[in-house]
Amino acid sequence: MNTLLPTSIVGSLPKPSWLSEPEKLWSPWKLRDDELREGTLDAQTLAAHEQRRSGLDIISDGEQTRQHFVTTFIEHLKGVDFDRRETVRIRDRYDASVPTVVGAVSREKPVFAADATHLRAVTDKPIKWALPGPMTMIDTLYDDHYKSREKLAWEFATILNQEAKDLEAAGVDIIQIDEPAFNVFFDELKDWGVATLERATEGLSCETAVHICYGYGIKANTDWKATLGAEWRQYEESFPLLQQSSIDIVSLESHNSRVPADLIELLRGKKVMLGTIDVANDTVETPEEVAATLRRALPFVDADKLYPSTNCGMAPLDRRVARDKMVALATGAELLRRELC
Repeated sequence: MNTLLPTSIVGSLPKPSWLSEPEKLWSPWKLRDDELREGTLDAQTLAAHEQRRSGLDIISDGEQTRQHFVTTFIEHLKGVDFDRRETVRIRDRYDASVPTVVGAVSREKPVFAADATHLRAVTDKPIKWALPGPMTMIDTLYDDHYKSREKLAWEFATILNQEAKDLEAAGVDIIQIDEPAFNVFFDELKDWGVATLERATEGLSCETAVHICYGYGIKANTDWKATLGAEWRQYEESFPLLQQSSIDIVSLESHNSRVPADLIELLRGKKVMLGTIDVANDTVETPEEVAATLRRALPFVDADKLYPSTNCGMAPLDRRVARDKMVALATGAELLRRELC
């Protein structure tokens, strides 16, 4: 990446109202079959155009072809029964009805490669693709086969590695693994979490990133954040391990959070994708606020390793708000670029 302070969103963008219900997280599709396929690719093209028009440097699909950032991938795997539902505790925060692992999990064919090929064709900018991480995947299922979170995580890591290699072949420049579970299950993080993450990205030539946030701005997450005290220090558990890992980029939440900026020092030498846009409210940041958030990180990360981004995905927001936030992200990064050059 030759651009100083290259900007990107972390995950999702709001979907058009003709594709799913606006301002609702994981809303059901309004289209079916061939119309759904055409509609999601049209939405992906639109998302790429809006990112570029907003001034972003790295383009993603905005998760326009996915209803859910985890289960849309799992839907394409063998060994998981979506009709057999069980209630589990998601990240120790809220209960949800989830599919059941009923047999050996496997991937018969690429899941997102065709979508990534389409994105590659609609922009000449670097592109990024997000996949759910092994620990976050197992936390979104009921396992009635392996009876072991670790065993299932290793199986998913192998499947994710197959998928990641297909995405790389489709022209993806950065593969981002989403692991919000890293901010919750610290013993598993140390025992096998980072190891399965590295297995998922093994053998890739493109850049790799891991995204660890405090979640979408839904009530379960905001209630949890309210219990975390004056400083959010969960990253102290993962950052030292990731600093020693093979992962190239670590993505973290910063703006409007209580994460101490000096924790970024624990990643010294890694590239840091810094969340400068709050996705939990509709207030549009000013470019000056974005630049200020980035400035606070500079004592702890070299400028050529700093990637300004959003805190998390923006799927539940109004599309105009999301667009204005992207513009603020790009403009704020440009303010700091001018100071540094």
